[in-house]
Amino acid sequence: MARSETPSALVTGAARGIGRAIAARLAGDGWSVHMVDLDDELHAHADGLMNGGVRAYVADVADAAAVDRVVSAVERSDGRLDGLVANAGIMHRAPIEDLEPAHWDRVLAVNLTSTFLLARRARGLLAATRGGIVTIGSTRAHMSEPDTEAYAASKGGLVALTHALAVSLGPAIRVNCVSPGWIDTGAETLTGEDHAQHPAGRVGTPADVAALVAYLLGEESRFVTGAEWVVDGGMTRKMIYV
Repeated sequence: MARSETPSALVTGAARGIGRAIAARLAGDGWSVHMVDLDDELHAHADGLMNGGVRAYVADVADAAAVDRVVSAVERSDGRLDGLVANAGIMHRAPIEDLEPAHWDRVLAVNLTSTFLLARRARGLLAATRGGIVTIGSTRAHMSEPDTEAYAASKGGLVALTHALAVSLGPAIRVNCVSPGWIDTGAETLTGEDHAQHPAGRVGTPADVAALVAYLLGEESRFVTGAEWVVDGGMTRKMIYV
C-alpha cells in the first residue's frame, strides 16, 4: 500500500481513561489513530471519537502473535507508523503471601513485556518516519502502597526499558516515558481534600497526560529522548509528615 501523508499512531489500552484521552487528542490533532484494547467495547469508544481516521483492534498486547497482527494491520492501512503509545496496564492488589505467580506474570506481561513486543515489531516502521515511542509508566515506579508489588515492579521496569530502548533505537526513534500520578478517570468520587493536597491544587485529568504525549510525539520534542516525565501535580516532591 502507498504511504499515507497523515501521521499514524498506535495507542494501546485505549478503550477508556488515559488511553482513550491520548487517542482522542491525537485524532483531534489530525493523526490517523489505531486504538488497541482487550475491552470488547473498544469499537464503541472508537466510534465515539467521530473521526474517520480512527480504527480499533481488540487484541491482547501481551501476546506476540496478536502484536504482529495489529502492527501488520496498521502497515496495510497507512503504510507508516509515526507514534507508538504503550499505555496498556493492569493492577492486581494482593498481600505478597497471596500473590500467585500467575498473577505476577500477567501483570508484568501486560504492563512491561507488551512494550518490548510492540517496540520490537514496530521499530522498522518507526525508524522509517523517525517517529517516537511513549511508554506510560507511573509514579508507583518511585513510591508505593502496600500490596502492589507486581504493579510497582512492572512500572519500574518500564522506566528502565524506556531509556534502554532510547539508546538502542536512537537516533532514528525517540523513546520517552510519561509517569502519571493521581489521575481522575471518573472511577471515584473526589473531595476537596483530594485536590488540595496536590501542590498544583488539583488531581490530574487524562487530558493532562494526553497533552504531554502529544508534545513528545511532535516535532518540537526532537531533542528529547530517554527521559521520564512525571505528571503528578508535584506530589512526589512533597514531604509529608503524619
